Amino acid sequence: MQESDLFKFLKKVIPDLKKSEDQFSRWDCVSHKFAYRIELKCRKTHYDKLMLERDKYFALILSYVETGYKPLYINSTPQGVYVFDLSELNPEWTTDTRMPKTTDFDNNNRVEKTYTMLEIKNAKKIN
Repeated sequence: MQESDLFKFLKKVIPDLKKSEDQFSRWDCVSHKFAYRIELKCRKTHYDKLMLERDKYFALILSYVETGYKPLYINSTPQGVYVFDLSELNPEWTTDTRMPKTTDFDNNNRVEKTYTMLEIKNAKKIN
């Protein structure tokens, strides 16, 4: 599944879902009706733990504090679609200097990233 497919799938249950207008936004889409700000991620392989970068997490949490829009992190894997409500988490952070700069692009540069690993068992499976 690609991000565009995941967006179309979610739009069936969140009809007013809109993609972020800014390509560099800290989240991918928003629902004003349900007051959601959503970060999407599509994985080609299923993992029991999914990575979330600290910067994305804090951008969504700050928006939640400022606007009340619930911060959701929605991941697709070959085994389903998983929703994490970031407002209910208290993640532990790890910093690694050997992380690829991007996931889906041809940039092989390594950078320092601070991230957490979210366990699938703590997500709500919606497909």
